[in-house]
Amino acid sequence: MFKYTLDNKRYHTLNYHFKTKYNSKVVKISLNAGFSCPNIDGTVGYGGCIYCSKSGSGEFGGDKNKPLTEQFYDIKKVIDKKWPNSKYIAYFQAHTNTYAPLNILKEKYESVLNLDNVIGIAIATRADSISDECLEYLSDLNKRTNLTIELGLQTIHDTTSKLINRCHTLKQFEETYYKLKERNIEVVVHIINGLPYETKEMMLETVKYLNKLKIDGIKIHMLNIVKDTALANLYQNKPFHILTKEEYIDIVIKQLELLDPKIVIHRITSDPDPKNLIAPSWLLKKCNLLNDIDKEMKKRDTYQGKIISEVNN
Repeated sequence: MFKYTLDNKRYHTLNYHFKTKYNSKVVKISLNAGFSCPNIDGTVGYGGCIYCSKSGSGEFGGDKNKPLTEQFYDIKKVIDKKWPNSKYIAYFQAHTNTYAPLNILKEKYESVLNLDNVIGIAIATRADSISDECLEYLSDLNKRTNLTIELGLQTIHDTTSKLINRCHTLKQFEETYYKLKERNIEVVVHIINGLPYETKEMMLETVKYLNKLKIDGIKIHMLNIVKDTALANLYQNKPFHILTKEEYIDIVIKQLELLDPKIVIHRITSDPDPKNLIAPSWLLKKCNLLNDIDKEMKKRDTYQGKIISEVNN
């Protein structure tokens, strides 16, 4: 059995990471603090990334019109029915969650620190949106709670970054990453498979790069095309290839083989809103997809880090 799992998986599961670190079931509660994004308001660009929904990837988060504490307890009530007596991580998910004056950031983060059984905070953000004064505050926060910064990268390829209107560079990402690691802050990186016109090799190159950086964790998403986005318009006017489920499974497995076994796999699929999804429809059967990845890894007799292991041996 693979070392870093409690679920008979062949990759380093988030469940294993949480249970071994906190000796408890840990659940992330997605909150919407009402932040914007420098790629929406004109600071670095307009309209946001072409795949981004109006909710800023916060489809399953709290209601931004409610206080954060109320959002937390609304979601906690639902979670407690499935996993009573859990511990929680307050997850600032929608849009760019360090993109505000420091006093506002402090107000938002500190308001959830002492809620029932909250053991940490996860903050999703962009590499170009963490000021030096924010970095110093995050360094202090990291000493008081379990802090994770989730950095969106999506791809290392400049041609794709320009196409998806990412509006920050790989150099900016790398600089911010090292600043966070210098302060011993845990960093999880988001990538997207199936971005328009990217080849399988390009997707593998992104993972090879991240493995060399020695990131703490990774979220692997499948591109999903949702209504009322620039990506939907592109797909309608200039259709591009969308990965089949079989292609996606093959790419994910090869990416896992390239990753150090100590890197925590926070996600290996996406959770699109069924009401707004245009394609691919196979993403809606999440459990089937996860099971098929497990089956194929067993069939291939492979596991996370296999290629690294073979090279080292």
